Amino acid sequence: MDQVRVAAWASDPIALAGLINHLQARPEVQVLPGQRRSEAAVLVFATNRVTPDVQAALRAAAAETPAAIVLVAGQVEAEDLQVLADCHVVAVLPRAAIAGNRLVESITAAASGRETSLRDLLGRPEGVKCDGESTVLSDREVDVLRLMAEGWDTAEIAGKLCYSERTVKNVIYAMTNRLKLRNRPHAVAYALRAGVI
Repeated sequence: MDQVRVAAWASDPIALAGLINHLQARPEVQVLPGQRRSEAAVLVFATNRVTPDVQAALRAAAAETPAAIVLVAGQVEAEDLQVLADCHVVAVLPRAAIAGNRLVESITAAASGRETSLRDLLGRPEGVKCDGESTVLSDREVDVLRLMAEGWDTAEIAGKLCYSERTVKNVIYAMTNRLKLRNRPHAVAYALRAGVI
């Protein structure tokens, strides 16, 4: 089996060291040093959120090489998606994916051209699918989901987040309706599978 040549980038040096160590332990990939990034088949970017500095780094990488980019992020906002699509991002994974097999599976899929372009996914009404799951959730939705997962009811969630009960109900309704989820337990299960809580 040929190894996929990968170059790694992270928004902070500790995250970069962890990402490189994880990738070097996998026989499916060969990690190239940063100065050889243009030789990589896949670039892996890890960040907590897509800031203007991260966008600039993604644009620089996309200008330097046509390699597919796999983004590992703690949070991606809907308004970031067009920039990501313009920068050859083919997969967006939650940070929890670094520890499992999903990252390497996405890398090998991207190298073989099996990952669907993020640009192709932007037009889908159900939202952007990233590695089989939609990860377009707002901060507010994630906060509500975390408290729901801990067993809090609507009034308790409202108190903890300093929202009205009506706001919490509206957040839950909008999220479950948009993602076509049946009920609150389904929403929590969905968030767990997507790696956002």
